[in-house]
Amino acid sequence: MTGSENSALWISEGDVVSMMDIGEAIAALEAGLLAEAKGDAYNMIKTHVEWNGGATLHAIGAVFPGRGYAGTKTWPHTKNGATPLLVLFDSNSGELKAIVEAFALGQLRTAAACGVATRFLASPESNEFAIIGTGKQAITQVAAVLAVRPVRRIRIFSPNAEHRTQFVERVRNEFEVETVASSSVREAVNGASIITIVTRATEPVLSADMVDAGAHINSIGAIVPSRAEVSGDVIARATQLVTDSIPQAQKLSRELIEFFGPPPAEWGAVRSLASVVASKFTRTASDDLTLFKALGVGVSDLSLGIALYERALALGLGNRIPQPRKVSPRLRTTEVAKSRGGA
Repeated sequence: MTGSENSALWISEGDVVSMMDIGEAIAALEAGLLAEAKGDAYNMIKTHVEWNGGATLHAIGAVFPGRGYAGTKTWPHTKNGATPLLVLFDSNSGELKAIVEAFALGQLRTAAACGVATRFLASPESNEFAIIGTGKQAITQVAAVLAVRPVRRIRIFSPNAEHRTQFVERVRNEFEVETVASSSVREAVNGASIITIVTRATEPVLSADMVDAGAHINSIGAIVPSRAEVSGDVIARATQLVTDSIPQAQKLSRELIEFFGPPPAEWGAVRSLASVVASKFTRTASDDLTLFKALGVGVSDLSLGIALYERALALGLGNRIPQPRKVSPRLRTTEVAKSRGGA
């Protein structure tokens, strides 16, 4: 680390990966959710805009005023990729604290949310795991479930047979757990006690008749109203319905909006993940399906971002960058602007 101690910090992908694994991400998020439940952290509801038939620009944020942090994460998602950045500020002075390259951070926080949800909502004996989807988020989703439950077998489905085969091999090599490819969603989830759906589906891929009693479901791919992963009969069967942000779900989750209706419809059956953590919820024999609907919230990103920033300071990692400084705008029109038709 170089530069003035009053400067901000740029934390690279390499720094993020060196400082945090999936177990540490789950622990950081659980602490952040407890802060939210106590009123010590607040989410900014996600905002997004879509263009060109599927490209999206997202912005989410949160404040941890007791710890002195506020921040946002933003990224455009296009067919050619994305560049997510977390910007961390001092909540008291407004000064820039850090900019964090957030590819790995985003994967860790999304997986950590499902790790926390699975820890509280899945049966402790759950050991059959099905994952639907093999995209960029899938491998960390596998890691998160393995971190909190004694999985003995993983079933994998992707509509692309080549992707399916490649992902099976990757999971076997990475985790040394029995892993099998399934030819359909129904085959993958049959008998599974934990199901994670991580797709870009625009119509539901999971219906209630596919799922055994007692299963826990993580649905994480449908984060905008144009997408959906679970059908209404899955929601109807769920005895515990949990999301990372109820106000955000009321704005962005097509599945839940279609089932409950838009506000001011009654959404009392839906709980926040923060309240589940704070109550130390344990499922009972009377619970049928449990469903965690993840949308991605600022508290999750900042829970990890703050932990990474404080570790970077302690370890001397990251690169110092100058604080932004105000410069007064020019108030007189220049001759060049006049020649171009300026006022």
